[in-house]
Amino acid sequence: MKKILLGFLLFSLSVFAFPKEDRTDATDRLNDAAKVLDELMGTPDNSIPDTVLGRAKCVAVIPSMVKGGFIIGGRHGRGAVTCRTSEGHWSAPAFISLTGGSWGAQIGVEKVDLVLVFMNDKGVNSLLKDNFKLGADASVAAGPLGRHAEAATDAKLNAEILAYSRAKGLFAGVELNGAAVKPDNDSDNAFYGPNVNWHELVSGNVKPPAAADPFVDAVRKYFNAVRSDKDKERGQ
Repeated sequence: MKKILLGFLLFSLSVFAFPKEDRTDATDRLNDAAKVLDELMGTPDNSIPDTVLGRAKCVAVIPSMVKGGFIIGGRHGRGAVTCRTSEGHWSAPAFISLTGGSWGAQIGVEKVDLVLVFMNDKGVNSLLKDNFKLGADASVAAGPLGRHAEAATDAKLNAEILAYSRAKGLFAGVELNGAAVKPDNDSDNAFYGPNVNWHELVSGNVKPPAAADPFVDAVRKYFNAVRSDKDKERGQ
């Protein structure tokens, strides 16, 4: 019965959250993702710490993820991810989707802005799969907050992925274990054209178009400056 109810909820949310895609929709999502980063980093006491920013290998943003439930909870969202290349640049955005469900005393629907920071090679390798589950293929933990927090001593940094969420509504926080993350091919095709290769995007082998600038620039703004300062301290 749980599986039947969960399947019905996920289908209902997906119909609501994933309408037919076009390039304008994909571009708007990138712009929204940039705004999420700006708003998150605009409050120093509740932003991503410098020690996390400097170690990040990939950054994914899912603006307005739909989270809803009645006894059974469901999550659906579309966003974009960019990865740091070996040259220190950020790759063209690759679009992703997140889908999952949970069982518990829940009721209501809300939208959650979600940022996932991939901290090590295992997390990145999970991302490169066609489909991976948070908590199973890659560990996920709520990220530490505060620009100058001593996050390096926090046990959460043992996780492959750190999650940051902003929610308003009937739920507090977000549970991600068991949620599936996979390439959003419809959005990739709408934004880049039908011949784009998802792995080429995250590997940095595709030049980002101008429409991707707001998102890539936002990631570069917050993640590059800290890394450069720390590299200088190490003599790199």
